[in-house]
Amino acid sequence: MQKKNCWEIKECGREPGGSRSQELGVCPAASDSSVDGLNNGKNGGRICWAVAGTLCHGKVQGLFAKNEVSCLACEVFKKIKAEEKSNFMIWRYDQTCPSQVMLRLLMNNFARHEYQRS
Repeated sequence: MQKKNCWEIKECGREPGGSRSQELGVCPAASDSSVDGLNNGKNGGRICWAVAGTLCHGKVQGLFAKNEVSCLACEVFKKIKAEEKSNFMIWRYDQTCPSQVMLRLLMNNFARHEYQRS
């Protein structure tokens, strides 16, 4: 069984070519290739809580630090955590991670945050 990405679980239509991508734009979780493959997902589709600017609940969610409580309660987060078990990657400051991937993730999040502020 193939594991689903967040846009497939939520059926939001905000993936590239999705039913709502023209109207609402493509969600960064669906297009952020710097985290491709994490938690066995496509782009940020299975680590969406760590991608800045995701478009859940009809609005931009901002940085992970701001989202952490709502993301940890999300059905997508819970489903992916249960599926990945001991291989689950949350990308919190207290976990070990490959430095190059983490640096790319942080740089992308910072750039997206700065763009949204201007």
